[in-house]
Amino acid sequence: MKQTSVVYPGTFDPVTNGHSDLIERAACLFDRVIVGVAENAGKNPAFTLAERVELLQETLGSLSNVEIRPFSGLLIHFVRSQGARVVLRGLRAVSDFEYEVQLAGMNRRLDPNLETLFLTPAEQFTFISSSLVREIAVLGGDVSSFVHPQVRAALRRRFG
Repeated sequence: MKQTSVVYPGTFDPVTNGHSDLIERAACLFDRVIVGVAENAGKNPAFTLAERVELLQETLGSLSNVEIRPFSGLLIHFVRSQGARVVLRGLRAVSDFEYEVQLAGMNRRLDPNLETLFLTPAEQFTFISSSLVREIAVLGGDVSSFVHPQVRAALRRRFG
């Protein structure tokens, strides 16, 4: 049987319960899940790349077939460097679909051997996004139902 690896890329600023849900489900579907943490300084992240990697390791470190790896540059180069040909993307709502299909098409155009698979999060996570979680945290709201306790603590340290 062929060993199948999948790359789940994102900025994970911060990692949410929706991200964790997809990663845990992917870990049941694939032999190896590489969580690619994008540097993406253009988004002006709240957490450094090293902090985002650390938070992912703290929240998902118990999954034996999940690896957390930072990357910069084109996703297709990172996917190739990991020996994978499948990219996993999450679709929360119809509004995500157009953008994600456009990305998948561009990636396939750049590398015809690359496949993109879409998973939807569990229903209770469909409304969660990192940007909403950050905004709630900045305004002093309770994010405990949206993120792992380690992430909640990091948000409190960052935003008070």
